[in-house]
Amino acid sequence: MTPYLKILKNVLKPHWFEIIRLIKCSPGLSVGELSEKLEMSYMGVKKHCLALEKLGYLDTWRRPKVVGRPEKSYRVTEKLGPLFPGIGNDVSLAILDAATQLEPNAAEKLLFAFFREQTGTLVAKVSGESVQGRAERLAAARAAQGYFSICEYSDEEGLRIEEFHNPLQPLFEKYPTLARMEVQMFEKLLRARVVRSSSKVSGLTHYRFDLSPR
Repeated sequence: MTPYLKILKNVLKPHWFEIIRLIKCSPGLSVGELSEKLEMSYMGVKKHCLALEKLGYLDTWRRPKVVGRPEKSYRVTEKLGPLFPGIGNDVSLAILDAATQLEPNAAEKLLFAFFREQTGTLVAKVSGESVQGRAERLAAARAAQGYFSICEYSDEEGLRIEEFHNPLQPLFEKYPTLARMEVQMFEKLLRARVVRSSSKVSGLTHYRFDLSPR
């Protein structure tokens, strides 16, 4: 499960998401301020904030006041980072297009370097004496990256990795050579022959990597 989904699973509770949203859109809020905005009891809000703090999603600090003692306030932590958007595929495509204008093959070179770096990152995680053992570890690592990846085996269909989402799909559509780079990465990591295929149903793409020993 990706960090984003783990967070989403945890915060899909009454009031939790709204508490996070309010705190994110502020320099920090006290329980009193939150209870006023949410029209909830002080103790009810405090209970939710303590639970979120225990999970590591909120921390506290003493906010100075013009008059009186500093007030205990809550703010979001970096652990919630995956919940908020970062650079997306649109930006990546724009950068690659700009690079291509400078040099015709620049985009492919950059993407090749990306897959080489990905291979180096994954190689430490993909170990095992058998192809199946390595495939299971690769599927787990890819699942953590958001590919919704599983490793399957059956007598009828053999060993394979199936993926139900590709975060880089817009890049694959623009640069078809990425499919070959991905296969080469799989083959290097798994030390096996890899045949990649995909199918689309109702707008959702299913990717399959059939594996066999070399």
